[in-house]
Amino acid sequence: MSASKTPSKTPFVPTDPLGLDELLSPEDLAVRDTVRTWAADRVLPHIAQWYEDGELPGIRELARELGSIGALGMSLTGYGCAGASAVQYGLACLELEAADSGIRSLVSVQGSLAMYAIWKYGSEEQKERWLPGMAAGELIGCFGLTEPDVGSDPAAMRTYAKRDGGDWVLNGRKMWITNGSVAAVAVVWAQTDEGIRGFAVPTDAAGFSAPEIKHKWSLRASVTSELVMDDVRLPADAVLPGVTGLKGPLGCLSHARYGIVWGSMGAARSAFETALDYARTREQFGKPIGGFQLTQAKLADMALELHKGILLAHHLGRRMDAGTLRPEQISFGKLNNVREAIDICRTARTILGANGVSLEYPVMRHATNLESVLTYEGTVEMHQLVLGKALTGLDAFR
Repeated sequence: MSASKTPSKTPFVPTDPLGLDELLSPEDLAVRDTVRTWAADRVLPHIAQWYEDGELPGIRELARELGSIGALGMSLTGYGCAGASAVQYGLACLELEAADSGIRSLVSVQGSLAMYAIWKYGSEEQKERWLPGMAAGELIGCFGLTEPDVGSDPAAMRTYAKRDGGDWVLNGRKMWITNGSVAAVAVVWAQTDEGIRGFAVPTDAAGFSAPEIKHKWSLRASVTSELVMDDVRLPADAVLPGVTGLKGPLGCLSHARYGIVWGSMGAARSAFETALDYARTREQFGKPIGGFQLTQAKLADMALELHKGILLAHHLGRRMDAGTLRPEQISFGKLNNVREAIDICRTARTILGANGVSLEYPVMRHATNLESVLTYEGTVEMHQLVLGKALTGLDAFR
C-alpha cells in the first residue's frame, strides 16, 4: 500500500469551496473573465435602475458589444461565430445571469434559439444572409414558438402558413417573445399542410408587428413582445429547409435549456455571495450575524446546492462537447438548477432581512427573474414528465 498523503495545504476559498476552477482550462478561464469583466463594466452599474424602470435601454449597443466579445452564437462555427466549446458557452451564461437573467436571455434567444435554428436548419443562403450580422450584434433575432393559448403543448399551435403560388402567407400570434420588438429577423414556427415548419421572417415585412409587453414583475430589464402576423407574405426561400415537425423547435429549445443550467447558477452565485458578505458585516446582538449557528447553517446549505449545481452544469457541458448529451439530461439540469437557484435566492433574502427586498441588493431581483426562468424553455412539470418517461418507459404527457 502507498503511504497516505498529508492533507492539502491549499487554502479553502469560500467562493470556490470545491476547487472547481481546477476543472477549467486557461482558455475557459479567459472566456469567463472576459464576460465577467464586460458584465461588471456595462451591466452591474445600471441594472437596478433598468429593472426598476422596466426597460433595457441601449439594447442594440449592448448587442454589438456582446458580439464584439464573441458572446452571440458563441458555440456555433463559421459565419463569424466564435466556435467556443459548450463549457465556455455555459461559463458565459453563468456570468451574464450573475448580472441579470434578462441579459442572459438576450444572449440565449439570439444565439441558442434564433441563430441556432438558422445555423442548424437553414439554407446556405439564409445562413449567409443572417448569421454574420447576428454574430456581430448588428442584427437582433427572436424565436416565435409560444402562443397566447399554447405554451407547453407546441403541437397545438394555431399559427399557420399556407402556400400561395410560389409564396407563403403567414397568419397567427406568438406571445412572450424575448427581443421581439427590436429584432430584425424572427424565426417563427407554424403549422403547414406538410407539418410544422420554421420561417426566417424579416420583421419589416408587411403585416408583421411586435408590440412590447409591459407591466412585468419579472425579467423587467428585458424586451418581451407579442408577435402578430396578419397575412405576412414570404417568398419560398423564407422557409427553413432542413427540418419538418416538432423536432425542429425542440432541438433549439434543448440548446437554450443547456444555457439555463449554467445561467441559473449565476443568479444563485450572486445571491449567495451577497448573503455571505452581508453576514460577515451585519451586526446584531453584538457580533456579525454570520457568527450565529442558524445563519451558518443557511450559508452552508446554499453553498452545497450552488456548487453541486455548477458541477452538474460542468458535467453536462463536457457531455455536450463530447456529443453524448441527451435531452433528458438537459431536463435533469434545468429542473434541478433553477429550482435550487430560487431556493438559494429566497434563503439569501432571509439573511438580508428587510434589506433583501431593496434594489440596493440583487437578491430579490434575481428571485423574481428566476420565476420566469423556471417557466420558460419548459416548466417544472414538463421536465418532471420528461424524466419520468425516461425512468419508467411510460408516457404520462397524454
